[in-house]
Amino acid sequence: MDAGMVCNLAKKKFDSFDQAVKTGAVKVNDFTWEEKIEIIDATLSCLVTWSEGHSLAQTVFTNVYLHSPEKVEDPCIKAFSFCMLKTVELIKDRINRASIFEEEDFQPMSYGFKMAPNMTDSKAMSLMKEVEDDFNRTIKATRIKEGQERNEKTENENQIATAIYSRIKFCRMLFISLTELTREKCSGLDAAKKSLSQLSDLLDVISKSLNLLTGKSQQDSDYPVTTGFEPLLNQRLLPPTFPRYTRIKTAEETQQYFRDLINNLQHICSVTECDMIHSALEFFTEFSKTSPCVLSRSLLQLTYFSPNRRIFGTEMVSDVIRDQIRQFVAPPAIMQQNTLLNNNQQAKDFVDSLLNNASRVMCSIINILGLNRARQRDRWGHLLDDLATLQDEADKVDAYLHNTLLKSEPSRQHLAFFGTWVLYHTVKVMITYLLSGFELELYGTYEYYYIFWYLYECLYGWLVSTISRADSSVQEHEAVTEQQLKTRNNKKNKKKRVLKARQEHRERLLCQAQQNMCGGYFKVKLEKS
Repeated sequence: MDAGMVCNLAKKKFDSFDQAVKTGAVKVNDFTWEEKIEIIDATLSCLVTWSEGHSLAQTVFTNVYLHSPEKVEDPCIKAFSFCMLKTVELIKDRINRASIFEEEDFQPMSYGFKMAPNMTDSKAMSLMKEVEDDFNRTIKATRIKEGQERNEKTENENQIATAIYSRIKFCRMLFISLTELTREKCSGLDAAKKSLSQLSDLLDVISKSLNLLTGKSQQDSDYPVTTGFEPLLNQRLLPPTFPRYTRIKTAEETQQYFRDLINNLQHICSVTECDMIHSALEFFTEFSKTSPCVLSRSLLQLTYFSPNRRIFGTEMVSDVIRDQIRQFVAPPAIMQQNTLLNNNQQAKDFVDSLLNNASRVMCSIINILGLNRARQRDRWGHLLDDLATLQDEADKVDAYLHNTLLKSEPSRQHLAFFGTWVLYHTVKVMITYLLSGFELELYGTYEYYYIFWYLYECLYGWLVSTISRADSSVQEHEAVTEQQLKTRNNKKNKKKRVLKARQEHRERLLCQAQQNMCGGYFKVKLEKS
């Protein structure tokens, strides 16, 4: 039996906003303050449930007030309804733009619902600010002053006004934070940090006020039971397949979601400190390990890659990769002191082509790190084909540059410089692919022998060897440079060399430790057999 047939058997309280108002099932004015809290909390729970992979028809738009917010007379519910529609539209736009979601992560279909197209974002936020100011005045008027006798009724009124005020301000600041985070060239990150700090404080106030709700408002069922909500309202809009069961998040689960979201967004603001591609990859990798929500992952992608596909909206990916290769392995052909590429157009074309292809691969890696953990494993296997192609190209470019530099004065070797950098990333992807199988519980115990053996004997050994080779190449380049510039003492460059040496030494030690751990696991399994 499909969803359309089910809706004919189930008894709905109303079919539309107009019918609900006409029959008295919902009201458009004279809400009690408790009802306002219930409607706001239930709608936020629906918003969170939608953002975690359920449909709009079964979550957010079970709130009938969002169907026609312009017909709501109460200023608070009206402004909140417009704000929710604009927030839904903003979240949908950001997730669609990042394009890193799968069907289990997010459902972008809007089922023809209007997101208040005649209401601008600034006007919606202005309405919210007016309501916020009204409740702020009420809070000040009902606040017990020093020396004043305690009045239980006034104190309760102050608590409820504070609860509504904190929720209205939270929704407004959430919209502002999401907007500022994705401004062009990361120009809104400072404002986003301030907004997120306020959101964290407001969330503490909201959490403390959950006990103000009556027993009716507590969500004992899988759907909100407060006024204005009907779980079967949009049942006819669902496709003729067995619908995915939807359970609306509880108020406590909603609070936890927003707390995690705020922490993730605050962490995202620090991605601008990753000025090199390797540090950015490490940032994305560590962020992905926390299994963040699809909204957090999308905002990280949009913060790092602007719509023009430049890093932070300013730097071309190929230029950042060029600087990273210089720092990692110091190829003589692209070092700033070498004029080979200026005098040899063919060599310049080869290097530019390699960097452009490397840019596409690096963008693919960052894009994959934005997917959920299960989908990442599928993509890593396909990416290895691209890395193999890039490895062949890097080896050919190295061979051409080696033959060219041997004929120059002074002669230099150029063996496996670009190839070393590509091999470094290839091995890391191979290790990530294998380790993800443990996380996803894909291996049988009988497979542990050769997986741990392969990690111990091959992959980690190759990775340590690659890092050591890159470090040796950098030291060789520095020795040549110092010999050419004996009379100059550049302290700034010396500090950079020390910092890079520490980073590579740390990474090499970490790889050796992981290699020894895999070797230990392999030998333990071998002895037990």
